[in-house]
Parts: sequence; structure tokens; C-alpha cells
Amino acid sequence: MEQPTGFVFAIDAVTRHVNSARPDAPVRPEPPRTPRLSGARHLAAVTLRRLADQIQPAPRTVTPHCTR
Repeated sequence: MEQPTGFVFAIDAVTRHVNSARPDAPVRPEPPRTPRLSGARHLAAVTLRRLADQIQPAPRTVTPHCTR
């Protein structure tokens, strides 16, 4: 008695799974996400940029050659 019921449930589950990948399947739009940690990301970016500016070697100055 339990096997036919399990078969029906299995067929229903497989049908829903297979049909969910179809191009005309219903689509649920994702709710818009609120940006998290945007202030911390900006602070980290500014800090890293300042650190990179301090660590970067000074550009070499090219002296003109004297021609005779």
C-alpha cells in the first residue's frame, strides 16, 4: 500500500524538478539588497590608497645629457 503512494509522490517531485528548469518556468524576482558595509568598504579603500601612495617609490628624474 505504501509503494504506490511513494511512487506518486516521487513522480510529482521529479516532474516539478524537471519543469523548473524550463525556459518558460515562473521566475521569482529577487528582493533588492541593501548595501551592507559600504562605509567600511569606502574607508578601507581610502586607507589602502593612501598607504599605496606612501609606499610607491618616487619617480626617477631623467637628467638631460650634455652634448658637445
